[in-house]
Amino acid sequence: MCKYNNFFIKPIILAFFIMVFYAPLSAQSLSPAYLDYIQQWHDLAVRHQQQYGIPASITLAQGLLESGAGLSRLATEGNNHFGIKCHKSWSGEGIYADDDMKNECFRKYPHPEDSFEDHARFLMQRRYKPLFALETTDYEAWAEGLKRCGYATDPAYPAKLVNIIEVYELFRFDSGQPIVAQRCDLAPDESLQHAIDPQIVEQFKIMHKIHEKWGLFYVVISKYDSYDAIAEEFGVKKKKLLDFNDVDRNDDIFPPGTPFYLQKKNEKMPSGAPKSHKVKKGESMRIIAQRYGIRLKDLLRANRLKKSDIIHPGDYIILP
Repeated sequence: MCKYNNFFIKPIILAFFIMVFYAPLSAQSLSPAYLDYIQQWHDLAVRHQQQYGIPASITLAQGLLESGAGLSRLATEGNNHFGIKCHKSWSGEGIYADDDMKNECFRKYPHPEDSFEDHARFLMQRRYKPLFALETTDYEAWAEGLKRCGYATDPAYPAKLVNIIEVYELFRFDSGQPIVAQRCDLAPDESLQHAIDPQIVEQFKIMHKIHEKWGLFYVVISKYDSYDAIAEEFGVKKKKLLDFNDVDRNDDIFPPGTPFYLQKKNEKMPSGAPKSHKVKKGESMRIIAQRYGIRLKDLLRANRLKKSDIIHPGDYIILP
């Protein structure tokens, strides 16, 4: 993921590439290619900071470093800006190159934006969890943390990221100030949409903040949500999301405020979690399963209940 060889970088820019990474940079020698890359992608990096909690400076610095400012073969032919390999979970196309081993598979994306989205989700893996305890303004700690969590094998990787961030002042994008609207609690009047600038209408789309509990990542259902919209936002097949959340085709959408999981729910509660739940008015086994991130069939089995059985306020439900 983090090796830089002639296969990735076109020979015509190799000298420039080495100069950028290994020669001292001053304000007078800023790379036009780097500046163009930052101008093109800083809005998206800020949006991902708002949505995922990854510092915009880190996203930009990794993209610049891994892709040679978007000029590497991996970026130009595979739209892969972060050197992410295929791994077993990848079902898309691949682009092949020698890295740790010969002819390794790297992910190939339809568009560069898909690479940025996949990078954000890639960092949602459990192995990178310690990073999200860090302040988004502490880019030095994030750079070091990426190395410790195994993103890169190069011992100089943190120093390279920090150098790029400081030379190009990428830390200015870590302020958290919105460049792209993260969320709006008002729905647009559909009868007026034809008279509104489409870019303004776009701001009313809900951008979900990702939360974590019970060892699972989830978003919170809003009254303006739909399963189709959530699936589109996260680039996940709707059927997969519905399976993760025990949703049958004919089920109504969960009430506002309900957790909606972005991965398969647990079979059992994690260590230290509650052992039971006292049913409140309006709750169903389906809602309780969502609250605790437990698969509905496992919750029903633990309580010797069927999906059609009715529970009542005051009942105690065993949490497996």
